Amino acid sequence: MTTSDRNRPLKVQVKKKKSRTLAQKLWLDRQLNDPYVARAKREGFRSRAAYKLIELDDRFKLFKPGGRVVDLGAAPGGWSQVAAKRVGAESRKGRVVGIDILDMPPIVGVDLLHLDFLADTAPAKLKALLGGPADVVLSDMAANATGHRQTDHLKIMALAEAAAMFAREVLSPGGSFLCKVLRGGTEGDLLADLKRDFAKVKHVKPAASRADSAELYVLAMGFRQVSES
Repeated sequence: MTTSDRNRPLKVQVKKKKSRTLAQKLWLDRQLNDPYVARAKREGFRSRAAYKLIELDDRFKLFKPGGRVVDLGAAPGGWSQVAAKRVGAESRKGRVVGIDILDMPPIVGVDLLHLDFLADTAPAKLKALLGGPADVVLSDMAANATGHRQTDHLKIMALAEAAAMFAREVLSPGGSFLCKVLRGGTEGDLLADLKRDFAKVKHVKPAASRADSAELYVLAMGFRQVSES
């Protein structure tokens, strides 16, 4: 056995159970052998998704010390953790507000709302907690999967469009919007729509996003605030 063989992590084999479907077995197998899942556990992040945001911030400099950030669809909290560290919210120099329909344990420096973002009261409550214009709006929201690709695409795009509308309401001039979408045919429409209000708009796929996933992110930077007539 070579040194490289000894250092290579052994692949975990998932034991078969009668109660476990093939899809569940495949998902569990992927989770147990995912290097980002293992790294998140070691480094104290709540999800592997944290590394998607870390990579994108390293590339595009989304966060600035003292900035205000909104995290839509925050559970389990990985993105909020990253944002809090990078704007200084842990020491109250910046501010991070997160919202999710799922309840979450507290995160240092983050104000969390246990509420459906699509609820009528959600935008006003987020704005009140934020205490001023946002510098970054994040959305990692996703609807429950149906297994029908086109239906799932349309559902996540509806969430993305709602997030984009909210971003336009709260972003300060020059602000950024990052949102999860799925390939499926209509994600280009959102891109074109955002180009009217942002200086730079593009699709990005960070390395931590699984290669076999239809997941993409829309990144819009340089918000041009529309003056009300």
